[in-house]
Amino acid sequence: MVTLYGIKNCDTIKKARNWLSDNGIDYRFHDFRADGIDTATIEQWIAQAGWETVLNRRGTTWRKLDLSIQEATNSDNVAALLAAHPAMIKRPVLDVEGVINIGFKAEQYQTIFN
Repeated sequence: MVTLYGIKNCDTIKKARNWLSDNGIDYRFHDFRADGIDTATIEQWIAQAGWETVLNRRGTTWRKLDLSIQEATNSDNVAALLAAHPAMIKRPVLDVEGVINIGFKAEQYQTIFN
């Protein structure tokens, strides 16, 4: 089972979805802004990719957070923070049979599906 997690209107998500479709990959799309995301799922991603990879510090949502919250964010509390603010999850998250890949590069996807 292949699941692509992200936000529907994100440009990088659109590129990843187009790549998957163009290459005949069957997948399920999970919009974590519309459908939500639970802490347990985020913790699984963090266990594989590391919390600093899953957390998107470049986005507007992160930059709008109070500085005290930003400074206090760590491996112990980041999953709950990301569940509360899913727009701060780096996108896309690709789950292929439980193996997680964060971000999109066509070359990376080519390697995954070959």
